[in-house]
Formats: sequence, C-alpha cells, structure tokens
Amino acid sequence: MASTATHLVVVVTMLVSAMAIAESNMLQDFCVADLSNAVKVNGYTCKDSTQVTPEDFYFQGLATAKAAANSSTGAIVTGATVEKLPGLNTLGLSMSRIDYAPNGLNPPHVHPRASEVIFVLEGQLYVGFVTTAGKLVAKYINKGEVFVFPKGLLHFQKNIAGSAPASVLAAFDSQLPGTQSLVASLFGALPDNILVETFKIKPKQVKTIKSRYQPKK
Repeated sequence: MASTATHLVVVVTMLVSAMAIAESNMLQDFCVADLSNAVKVNGYTCKDSTQVTPEDFYFQGLATAKAAANSSTGAIVTGATVEKLPGLNTLGLSMSRIDYAPNGLNPPHVHPRASEVIFVLEGQLYVGFVTTAGKLVAKYINKGEVFVFPKGLLHFQKNIAGSAPASVLAAFDSQLPGTQSLVASLFGALPDNILVETFKIKPKQVKTIKSRYQPKK
C-alpha cells in the first residue's frame, strides 16, 4: 500500500511540474482534441464541448507491462499522448510507460518538443544524455529514483539486469513530445553517399545497415 501511495505522489508531482511549463495559456477549461478533424494549427482543434465525455480524459494503457522481449531492442514504449488521450490537447503534458526485457535497450533518441523525467517502477537502469558539447551525463538508477533528460538532447535507457525486466514511467512537458530515433532516422532516410562520407564506411556496409530500416513515406 505504501509503495502504491509513493508511486502516486511521484507521478502527480511529475505532472504538476510539467503543467507549470505548459505549452500555452488556457483560454477555456479544456480543449479536447477532435481527432477526426484533419485541420491542425500547432495542435488539434477543439471537440464540441457538449460532446465531451469522461472517456476523453481517461486512458488505461499504462496499467500493465508489455512483452518487451518481443521487440527488436528489448524495450517497448507505450505513450499516453494527445493521440491516445484527447483531453491532453493544449495542456502541455503527457506520459509514457517504458518496459524493458532483461538487457533491454531504449536506443539513443531525442524528443524535439519536450523535456522528460522518468520514475523507475522496477529494476535498475543505466541512463544518460549527451550535451551539445558532446559530454555524456549518465548514471545508474534504481527503483523509486528519478532522472531528467533535457529537451532535445540525445538520450537512452538500458536495463542492466541480465535476468530481470525493468519499467519506468515518463512525464513530458508536451502533449505530443515527438520521438526521433538516431539510427533509424540516419539509416532510414539519408542517401547512401552521405552516410558513407559521414561514417567513413563502405557502401556495402551502409546498405547492410539500411536494410534493417524502412524509409518513411
């Protein structure tokens, strides 16, 4: 019971902190995202307030762990962003749950629109980010501990246990933080000759790596 209460206090604190630096000043009580409307102006248009229901503010997708061992890197991210939780629209915050298989890795990536703070639910992780000066800021963190990744900086999380899973809750100061994977973006989008010149590797090696990443259309 005490553990559950502690988790609740930490999560609420994370969310309140994110709200303090919300993306915009509110002009109404809420602006539930109308996900059926294709028109966007730096966010979703508002759903008719007379059609709003409690379900617009509710999401149960973070309640249970996902089978991270089935993923290619041993980590699965479940997001509670405006796309899953329409009531987040214009509030400037969102959450995710990240589950890691033993030795699982959430590979280097950036969130271009948000800072991130994680709270360890289970396990021990090695986490860190890289500054614009190229310095690695990294630490081992355990159950009940918190770590922050500044907005837009390259970061990662690695479950260092070889026999036990791990999981964290993450909070963001954006309703839609965006995620750009370093390797997938480079080898899924850039031309071969740019990659050859950048990494000083052979064209055949580039093609081998690129075969693992499908370009976005």
